[in-house]
Amino acid sequence: MRTALAAGVALLLLTPAARAEWVERVEDGIMGTRIAVEVWADTKEQGNAAIEAVLADMRRIDREMSTYKPDSEVSKVNAEAAKHPVKISRELFDLLTQALEYSRLTEGAFDVTYASVGYMYDFRKHVRPDETQIEKALPGINYRHVILDANAQTVKFAREGVRIDLGGIGKGHAVDSGIRILQQRGFSHGVVTAGGDSRIIGDRFGQPWVVGIRHPDRKEEVIARIPLEDAAISTSGDYERYFDEKGVRYHHIIDPKTGQSASKVRSATVIGPTATRTDGLSKTAFVLGAEKAIEIYNRLEGIDAIVVKPDGQVLYTKGLMAPQP
Repeated sequence: MRTALAAGVALLLLTPAARAEWVERVEDGIMGTRIAVEVWADTKEQGNAAIEAVLADMRRIDREMSTYKPDSEVSKVNAEAAKHPVKISRELFDLLTQALEYSRLTEGAFDVTYASVGYMYDFRKHVRPDETQIEKALPGINYRHVILDANAQTVKFAREGVRIDLGGIGKGHAVDSGIRILQQRGFSHGVVTAGGDSRIIGDRFGQPWVVGIRHPDRKEEVIARIPLEDAAISTSGDYERYFDEKGVRYHHIIDPKTGQSASKVRSATVIGPTATRTDGLSKTAFVLGAEKAIEIYNRLEGIDAIVVKPDGQVLYTKGLMAPQP
């Protein structure tokens, strides 16, 4: 009798673990990109509920921070902040604070005011500003034009013609927010991805997650595979949103100094503690060049990077050994 009872208790204890499984969903169109969420859940229902909460939060962030939505909070800032201080949410205030920090760390290579010129590009329609338009709008690009008041929780622009766009940091923020939702729900193994930005919690039960870095020209070819646990990784490339015209590639990463597409590298992958940080820092190499960017990455605690130069040479920060493809 005791043996039967013990066996019954053991069966009850084992049943939840036996039902645990990986639950995954992929959805296109949120924040203009592909979103993927995967979690290790006790039940499929629990996993799907958590994933839906993450996707709902990403839709919320998209509504509030997209420059393509005229009623978003960021669009309101762009419309009014040159005239008077604009009261903004704590979330947007904190994100702009981080953006200005990254601008200082990267010596201005990362700059949310790139949109002062960048808004004139339409990569789907192959539209770009001409030299006259760029020259007229270029003075609006300078992160120092963004004035934050912590006490009033407001933002103001120092001059007319300034526009901000969180495209260089927003997806990373959304990924981090999604990870927080999973952790608050008790998940300790999973990954959230938005386009080229991912953040991982835990491992795959004894094995690291392995993230492949694609070749800039051959999307089926992987130039490196990186094993990761409890880390974020972001890859930016000139092959994401672009068009070619007369042998010149115009893409979405804008050099704040010129208003033109930055072309000093082909792709940059940054590994760090949060996706907000890796997303913001991955654009730096395009503006500064591979060697200067690697120098900056090497100075930052907890940051590693892989940069592909225009000639195909691959550079690594000192914390990484060159992995085999």
